Amino acid sequence: EYMGQVTASIVDSPAMDIYHELVTSLDTEGRYLFLNALANHLRYPNNHTHYFSCVVLHLFAETKTSQEIIQEQITRVLLERLIVNRPHPWGLLITFIELVKNPRYEFWKKTFIHCTPEIERLFENVGQSCVGNIPKQRMGQPATAKDK
Repeated sequence: EYMGQVTASIVDSPAMDIYHELVTSLDTEGRYLFLNALANHLRYPNNHTHYFSCVVLHLFAETKTSQEIIQEQITRVLLERLIVNRPHPWGLLITFIELVKNPRYEFWKKTFIHCTPEIERLFENVGQSCVGNIPKQRMGQPATAKDK
């Protein structure tokens, strides 16, 4: 109950209105820089990191289907930071794990995940590196007996 109240207070705030306006109205380069600025705050466990993790996840979730480019850019910013050498900041890992594991975000159904076999393998590898074993049905593939 408490976490729901905290998240609701973040979502229903003037700051979130500004973030949402920026992410939808900036051009591609401006949005990329803005999302990188948000990702810079995904660091060690504290309230500040939790806040910006909620902001990034909310922006991903609330993006309209016609604006999937925003979700793709959010994913790109997180992924660029995850494919470099470890250690990864705790907040970055938690945000990415939440994005790929929580069905609310429908991450594995996004078209940019499946645009080419190479990109699909990259997401699969990074996802398994961060999260562990990801069932194939999550990635839009039929489940095999091994996955069940």
